[in-house]
Formats: sequence, C-alpha cells, structure tokens
Amino acid sequence: MLQTHVLGFPRIGLQRELKFALEKYWRHEIDADALELVGQRLRTQHWVLQQQAGLDYVTVGDFAFYDHVLNHIQLLGCEPTRFNFTPEQTALNRYFIMARGVAADTTQALTQPALEMTKWFDTNYHYLVPEFTADTQFSLQSEQLFQEVQQAQQQGYAVKVVLISPLSFLWLGKITTGEKLSLLPRLIPVYQQILQRLHTMGVQWVQFDEPILGLDLTSPWKSAFQPTYDALATIPINLLLTSYFSPLADNLNLACQLPVAGLHIDAVRAPEEVQTIAQTLATDKVLSIGIIDGRNIWRTDLNAVLPVLKAIQAQRQASIWLAPSCSLLHCPLSLSQEQRLDAEVRTWLAFATEKLEELHVLKQALSDEKTVESALQENARILHQRRNSTRVHVPAVEERLTSLDASSDKRHARFNERQAKQRARFNLPLFPTTTIGSFPQTSEIRATRAAFKAGKLDQVSYIQQMQSAIAHAIEQQTQLGLDVLVHGEAERNDMVEYFGEQLEGFAFTQNGWVQSYGSRCVKPPIIYGDVWRARPMTVEWTTFAQSLTEKPMKGMLTGPITILQWSFVRDDQSRAQTALQIALAIRDEVVDLEHAGIGIIQIDEPAIREGLPLRKAQWENYLTGATRAFRIAASGVANTTQIHTHMCYAEFNDILPAIASLDADVITIETSRSQMELLTGFADFNYPNEIGPGVYDIHSPRVPSVEEMLNLLKKAAAVIPASHLWVNPDCGLKTRTWHETTAALRNMVTAAQTMRASL
Repeated sequence: MLQTHVLGFPRIGLQRELKFALEKYWRHEIDADALELVGQRLRTQHWVLQQQAGLDYVTVGDFAFYDHVLNHIQLLGCEPTRFNFTPEQTALNRYFIMARGVAADTTQALTQPALEMTKWFDTNYHYLVPEFTADTQFSLQSEQLFQEVQQAQQQGYAVKVVLISPLSFLWLGKITTGEKLSLLPRLIPVYQQILQRLHTMGVQWVQFDEPILGLDLTSPWKSAFQPTYDALATIPINLLLTSYFSPLADNLNLACQLPVAGLHIDAVRAPEEVQTIAQTLATDKVLSIGIIDGRNIWRTDLNAVLPVLKAIQAQRQASIWLAPSCSLLHCPLSLSQEQRLDAEVRTWLAFATEKLEELHVLKQALSDEKTVESALQENARILHQRRNSTRVHVPAVEERLTSLDASSDKRHARFNERQAKQRARFNLPLFPTTTIGSFPQTSEIRATRAAFKAGKLDQVSYIQQMQSAIAHAIEQQTQLGLDVLVHGEAERNDMVEYFGEQLEGFAFTQNGWVQSYGSRCVKPPIIYGDVWRARPMTVEWTTFAQSLTEKPMKGMLTGPITILQWSFVRDDQSRAQTALQIALAIRDEVVDLEHAGIGIIQIDEPAIREGLPLRKAQWENYLTGATRAFRIAASGVANTTQIHTHMCYAEFNDILPAIASLDADVITIETSRSQMELLTGFADFNYPNEIGPGVYDIHSPRVPSVEEMLNLLKKAAAVIPASHLWVNPDCGLKTRTWHETTAALRNMVTAAQTMRASL
C-alpha cells in the first residue's frame, strides 16, 4: 500500500495563536482551561489540514505548550527532584516552572533555575534537557498524550502517535552521577505501559523517533538497541522506527534488523542510502521515505524524485509510505498569509501546508500519473524559471570570492600583541562588565517599528523615537555602572532578519514564523540569490550611541554562519559558498564601523555549533569553512580594534580548537544553567583568548541574587585567569522587561565589583 503521513507539524498556529495564548497565561490574563482550549483548537486545525491533503494518518503527540521533550519528562514521571514539587501543584504549573524557572501563578522568584536548554541536533529549535541521577525513577504520570489521542479519535481521524524512543530520550538528557544507559531497565517498562495503553485505545501505529541513529554511537549504545526493541515488541502495536537529519551510515544494518513494523529514512539528507535500505529492509516492513525536505522551504522537484520512488515501488512490492524528511516543525505553516512576499520568489516556495500538497501529488502520480499531469508540468515550469532567473546570480559577487587570498582571513598580529594594545586603548578594570547586545523590546518600541514599516510613521519621527530608546538604554547602563555599553538594538526586529533586510539576495515573509523555543518564534529570511551589501547597515545607529557616552560602545553584528543557519538557504549552490558571500558583506560593515571610530565590534555566532554535521567524519570540512568565514568577516581591522563574538546553548567542548581558531579577542558564552560546567573544557584546552561566561539566565524572568552570580564568577575564576574574564548575561535581553533587566544587571555589576575587591 502507498500511504502518506507527516512526522510532525508546526504547533504555533497560522497567526502564532499559541505564542500569544502562552504569554497571556503567564501574565494571568487567561486561565489554564482557556490555554488548553487554544491547544485543542490548534490541534484540530492542523489535523484538518492533514486530512484535506489526503494523508492516511494524522499525527498526534507532536503538539507541546512549550517543548515536546518537556512533555516526555512529565509523561515518563521524571521531573527533577530539585524543584521540590508538591502534590498541590498542577501538572501545568510544574511544566512551566521547569521551562521558565518561575511559577505561572506567582511573581515570586524561585531558588531553582529552569532546566538547561540546548539545540535540537543541528536545528535552531531549543529543547529542555532532561536531568537524571543514578536514583532517577520513572512512572507513567501525564494524561496529556492520551487526551490528545482521544480528541483526534472523537473527531474521526486515523491516528499515528509520535513518541521519542527510550534510547533517544536518555541520550538527550544529562546525568550527574552514573551512566544514562543504567536507567534503561527502569524506563522500558513505562514505555511498555504507554504502548499497551495506546493499543487498548485502538491506536495501530506509533512513530518511534530515534534521531540518535544518525549519530556516531559508542558500542554500549549500539548494543542497547536490540534488547530494548525486543522488549517493546512484546506489545501488539506497530512501531515505525524514525531516523532523520543524518545518514544512518554504520547504523544502517542495525536499523533494518530491529523488530519493528516499519522504518522511516531521511531521503533528503541521505539520498545515497535510499536504494541500499530499500534492498536491505525486509519486504514485510513498511519503508517510509522522507522525500520532501522538512528543513527548508523550496518546492520539491517532483519530476526528479518520481523516478526514484517508482524504482523503489517496483523493487519492493511492499508497503511504501511517503513523508517529509523530518517534522515540519522547522517550517512556517502556510504561504496563504504571504500576499506581500516577492511574487517571483513566492512561486519557488513550499511551506508546511504546501508540502502536504506535494505529498498528495506524489501519491497520485505513483498511482496514475495522468491524474496530476498538469501539476507536474507546473512544477517543472516553476523550477526552470528559478534556475534561470537573472536575480539569482550576480557576477561581481562571484568575482570577489575568486579574488580572496590567503591573507583575507588573518589578523595583523597574534592575540597577545593585540590584547596589549587593546588594554592600553580601553583601560578597562578586571572583570569588565558588559551585555550581549539587545535590551528590552518594549511594546512602544515594537509599535513604533510596526507603524514605520506600515507607512504610518514618517522617517524623521521614527529615527527620533529610536534614538530616544537608544538614549534610554545608554542612560540605564551608565547608571548601573557597566564598563562596555551597547546601543540596545531598538531598531532591530531580529538579529538575522534585520541584516537580511539590508542585504541583497534576501526575501522576507510577513508570517513565516518558526518556533525557536516556548513562545519564542523567529521569522527566518530566505536567501534566494547571491548576497552582497549595498550600503552600511548599523554605522549610523552605533555612532549616534557612541556620541552619548565616553565609555566604549560595542558595534553589534550577526556573523555569517548564524545568518546562514538561521535563514532558509538556497539549495542551488553549496552552503559554504553562500557563507563566504555573507562574510564579505559583514566584513564591509566591520571596516566601516572601525572607520567611524567604534573600537569594539561584536560579531555574534551563536549558531556555529548547531551547524556542525551530526557525523564526525564531516566535521573538519564544515569547521574549516565556518571558521574561515568568521575570520574573513572579522580580519579587516587594526590590532587596536577588539573583536568579540557570542555563542549560546550548545556543547562547545568537542570543537574548542575550532572556536580558538576564530581568533576573536573576546568570546561570551551561555554557562549559567549549566553552573559554569562548559568552562572546564575551556580551561582544560587552555583557551588562549578572553572569555565572558554568562552569569545569569536571560530566558527566565527570575532575577538571580548577587550571591548566586558571585558564586558562578568564583567558579569561573577557579579555572580561567581573572585577567581573561569578562562579566555578562548569558544572552541578549530583548525578551525581558526593564524591571527584570535593571535588577539583574545591578546585581551583576555588584558581583563583579566584589570580585575585583577580593583580588
């Protein structure tokens, strides 16, 4: 049988209904029942879309109010004991305390920080990290999944449930004592209970997400698969083993031999494995082919993939399912809201809803191609037009790339010499204090930007209001006693979108929102052609800010790899080529800032780790290109100009040589949720340049005390020389209120002053 399904669907809604409902709930404007009603409506809307596209199953279990991994923490009854939850606290209350570090029904700061957050494999989605100890117990606790299944069944849908497998769930977590695999015997019985419960409810298929099959696994982890799936196979329910984001490679035979009813593969990331798996997988098992790109927004070349699918269909003579390569969580919901998007570029795109339509066309074509002949012809016409568009290729950009020489990515002197000259220029104290860049984006700031964009506010008035916001940010920083200031980024909608709007080769959506974490959504730019900078992007705002203070003002830029990673990138040339184009555009901006008198320039690269391929064999090639792109962006300045970079929410220890090769004078990183754990790696590596470990978590509304930040600084000073340490928050402050920001920064400055006095 030929069937279609999706691995997951965007949660946030066409108009970001989930985001706004969550924020209303956190502000106590709606209650838990009203929030749940929003969730029910969104799930129903998304199931309707799947049914209308002719999918054979609707997917249940992909919805989350904050994060699907956090859903599993509650489902599996392993909420960390450090939160000291009481029986009186509701599941939803506990859920948001783990996510945000503060209860939804109180403004009182809690003593426990939120769960650590990190990137979901190589995506820009952030998941909450499960916490385990050797004593962690598991039990079936949450009813949310079963209620959602019942909701779908009552609406008449054939349901396929999605779960993270026990092995991947353990791998995603962190353990303080013992080995994570030692917990597996306690966890498997709970999964058996869940599967039995779903079987009793009439569910026939469970999608078992096993993304770690795309990783380089050690022998103990590989050996755990067979007994785990043998135990799960005792429950009479069909399991669809699901891998994505990476080739199976050395795990291919293992995946094909496990006792499951079907296997899903990522045919976009690993097209070379499709034929091998089709031959290796037993013919009585379903082969689900992820043929539609779930990570990008370009139309699929339906006429190119059809012969591949037809060959497999003829070869296997068994059940074949068609699907996107991974969950559509990583795509915007629908092009229907994009009436103002560049008309030509719009025809080249397919968001989540349009990808459902592509699945439908492929399914029909494999049954009777004549029924969708016009759709296939239109697909071919559009792709031909994109390939031949004069807007895509700019000869001058390509010529500049070919002219790069070996010195293009080198500073004029080694770090020690630069450090001495920079210290003489800026005369900063020990433990200099700064922030990562952005300050609170108040409703007034957002309204001003929206009015200007809509043509309801003239440019002169807009500039005046933005300058007023910048002046306020500088006044607050001055009163707090910060040493290196920032202008606050009031004029910026997003750290990537802002730059993309001023660079050539980018297109932008109105409602192309993608969830980053919780209620935080981003609207990635679309890189459709060669990238270049037509004019300065930040110089005027930054020099205005510098004119208001004698303290050093940081110029704030986003790095080439982060712009690449957080955009939807053209697929007609290598990503490395596009990264170099962006790097040259940022280099032009860096040089202009220096010429305007800005002596400290931060080039943020929070996404450099997430771009790392999941297979280590591919790391060197990626890191060589990524670090070169950063250095090209940063190396056009004098030794007295200090280059900063910022990275957050990722495991850096395994790429520290590459981070050192960036040769940034100062790097700031997220470390507060991990209690400075990341710094151990930097110390063991003997990281040569200066470093600012974040001393408080900006993703939580709680304000940490002076003592808490001082404790973190002492941990940092124990492993990093005090002369190389900066003091800063984990990340930018745009999502926080001014009350929270000033209170936290005041404590941070006090902690830094206390450290200075102790030396």
